[in-house]
Amino acid sequence: MANEVTKLVMETILGLITTAFAFVAGLAWNDAIQKLIATIIGTGDALPSLFIYAIIVTIVAVVVTVLLARVAGKMGIELGE
Repeated sequence: MANEVTKLVMETILGLITTAFAFVAGLAWNDAIQKLIATIIGTGDALPSLFIYAIIVTIVAVVVTVLLARVAGKMGIELGE
């Protein structure tokens, strides 16, 4: 019983740490992509460039998620619904 609780606590902590690192990496990419779009499109009117940025990030997120799900499936890992 104690080993199961310890294992569950460790899995949760590792999940939280991994999520925190992913969040920090996401913030770094956020700034980089915003600067890239501002350089390419310009900053004359911020609203269109923000929508373009949001669309690009959404497309990238969907593609990466699908690819990771395929890899997980090939490895026999079940993802939560």
